Amino acid sequence: MNSKKKVSIAVIRRLPRYYRYLSDLLKMDITRISSKELSARMGITASQIRQDLNCFGGFGQQGYGYNVEYLYNEIGKILGVDKKFNTIIIGAGNMGQALANYGNFEKRGYHLVGIFDVNPKIIGKKIKNIEIMHIDKIEEFLKENKVDIAILTVPYEHTPEVADRVARLGIKGLWNFSPMDLKLPYDVVIENVHLSDSLMVLGYRLKEKFGRVEDKTQNE
Repeated sequence: MNSKKKVSIAVIRRLPRYYRYLSDLLKMDITRISSKELSARMGITASQIRQDLNCFGGFGQQGYGYNVEYLYNEIGKILGVDKKFNTIIIGAGNMGQALANYGNFEKRGYHLVGIFDVNPKIIGKKIKNIEIMHIDKIEEFLKENKVDIAILTVPYEHTPEVADRVARLGIKGLWNFSPMDLKLPYDVVIENVHLSDSLMVLGYRLKEKFGRVEDKTQNE
């Protein structure tokens, strides 16, 4: 891959899906696959698949297709799953606890090393043998531990303050579950996750598929 080549964010957002489908293929002992066959499984055109993968060198051979294991490993490297990112969670409510218990973090290279909150009722409790600490201890913790990513599951109104605080302390990546589109004037990478957006898209698709039938029934 040409390191100077700018790859669009749309292509990057499709890579985890390729990675997931390739993982399924490996579990089925499928060793090679064509772009046409992958297209049929994923619902993406074969042309789009080839264009996406060509951004990183192509990986396929004409007349052979793609070596599934090789492609899976190469996309994993592109996505950084072969690296280890030390991660903390700030906000140990329902969402924070669910994320802390999510088993795939470790498999994807994200090592949870700390959990922080302000609620005295949960301070000192442990999740996966990690003690929940008061956020006032975060400065000391980050000085003593190398941390790459902070997952933010704090209330909307506290998100900018908490994000600014950890960015100033050297955190380079933020996974933000607040409803706001977080932006900071620092050299930090932010991935905003809006679960409600996905839910509303589902609602739209349900309405498009079934809503007109219901409307017709109600009018009869």
